[in-house]
Parts: sequence; C-alpha cells; structure tokens
Amino acid sequence: MQFSKLATLLASATLATAASVTFKSLDSITRTVRFTTNPSHQQIPDLVVRGNTEVYQEFPDGWQGNWYAVKQGGNIGIPGMLGEVSFSAWGAITYFDVSAIVDAGDIHNVHMMWPAKSGTPTSGCAKFHCNNAYYAPDDVQTKTTNEKDLVCTLGETNSTIIASRSADDEEAANAPVVERAFVLGKWTPTYNPQN
Repeated sequence: MQFSKLATLLASATLATAASVTFKSLDSITRTVRFTTNPSHQQIPDLVVRGNTEVYQEFPDGWQGNWYAVKQGGNIGIPGMLGEVSFSAWGAITYFDVSAIVDAGDIHNVHMMWPAKSGTPTSGCAKFHCNNAYYAPDDVQTKTTNEKDLVCTLGETNSTIIASRSADDEEAANAPVVERAFVLGKWTPTYNPQN
C-alpha cells in the first residue's frame, strides 16, 4: 500500500516537471516531425502528425533542441523551417522560436509556436514571410515564457484559425525577445555575444 502511494506520488512529480509541445496540423497533409537534440539531452524519436489532428509530445524538463517537419513522402533527412526550444533553461524560463535560418523556403511545414496556456508571445508566421521569425543568425527573435507547454502549428490554413488565438501583429511587435544563444542553450551569466 505504501509503495503504491509512493509510486503514484513519484509519477505525479514526474508529470508535473515534464515539458510538452502539442503539434497541430492545420491542413490535410500527414507530416513526420524529426527532432534534433542538443548534446547531453535525451533523443526524441520521430513523430507522425496526421492531417487535421493534434499530437501531444512530452519532453524531459530542461530539454534543448529543435525540430522540423516533412510532408509524407518527402526526404526526412533534409531540415527545413525549425521549431527551437530550451525548456526551463537559464532563470527557469522556456526560450523558443521559429527559425528560417536553415531553409527560409520551407513555408509549408513548421509555422508558429506559442505557450499553450497564455497564447502569447508567438514566434513564426501564419503566412511566410513575416517579421516574427529568425532569418539570419544575428536576428533577435527568441521568445520567452514561464510555461513549459507549447503549441507548434504545422501546415497552412486560412487566417481564421490563427486569429481565433487572438494574436495579432501588435503582439508580435511588442513581445520581448532575446538573442538566439538562449534557445541554443549557449547563454550563461558570462556569455558575451561579441566573442
């Protein structure tokens, strides 16, 4: 009896500290999401997201890395638009962004990210190209949140679904942003971007 209570308590603690991303497909296309993990973090297996569905993916708290999506039948080995995250990183803050640095032409897969509960700030674009994603390494576009649960949209849709979140261009323009080093897990109190 005591063991089962302890096991339940430990399981609850594990779930409470986990982080997550809900991948939302906005069209009828099935995609595979490929995860790339920063060194010393747990590898996450590929995830299939069927068209017009949502798939919840749990991550260990503190996980750092990125992902990209490929349409069914596409080459999973070629990265495109990236979703990048560093959960509960420096200052216990989650850093995230949508990055077009690898392939700005990949406008049909990863689109937007935002904290699941608050809905703001957002990173990425409802329609590419916009001023709310990374296009060059020195862009300052990484967003921050105290939440550990994010949403990432895949595919294209009309603007009414995105608008239902009540996010707009003013929110993107006024959201605080930090350097990319935060989401890459490279920022420390002694980090100097000039080095």
